Amino acid sequence: MDRCAALHVLEAVGIQPEAKYVVYFSIQPDWWDSIDMADALHPQTYLAYGMNGGELSVGNGGPLRMRVPRQLGYKSVKFITHLTVTDNLKKFGKGLGSASPEGGYAWYAGI
Repeated sequence: MDRCAALHVLEAVGIQPEAKYVVYFSIQPDWWDSIDMADALHPQTYLAYGMNGGELSVGNGGPLRMRVPRQLGYKSVKFITHLTVTDNLKKFGKGLGSASPEGGYAWYAGI
């Protein structure tokens, strides 16, 4: 899988010391999620943009997919349009950290 560690993206844009979360948004209406900075900076968290030497297909979440292998699959959102680094999740959606808790799932889905 062609990918870039989320850590490298965050280092490239320069995160502020007060940053606590990364919020990522899908092109799918009202679908977004977030992870804390510990998971965002973990070397296993990455943005996938290719697979088997080609582009990441729509069927696999392309053109860009967030992969968070240390958490359950619903945290690995497909069709990413943008990321936001923040110190507070209250200003997104209903303030619960993602669309998942708004639907009854846990925000933290660690395995």
